[in-house]
Amino acid sequence: MAAGVKPAELRELSEEDLIARLREAKAELFNLRVQGATGQLDNHRRLQVVRKDIAKIYTIMRERELGLSAAPSEVTA
Repeated sequence: MAAGVKPAELRELSEEDLIARLREAKAELFNLRVQGATGQLDNHRRLQVVRKDIAKIYTIMRERELGLSAAPSEVTA
């Protein structure tokens, strides 16, 4: 089952953790695209889930940039 990441879970992460998650998701997306091109991809839904996860991460990063939400460390300080 290809389940994505919940936005609430991402909002609890620090900026460095978000960037690390973004890198992992982009690497996974690249690998899935290669598998799809070579005919080895079993779960095509995973491509859509990973793309949406990347979009969620970018959205949360932009919210923090605009000051609409705060990182967890900023809330406790």
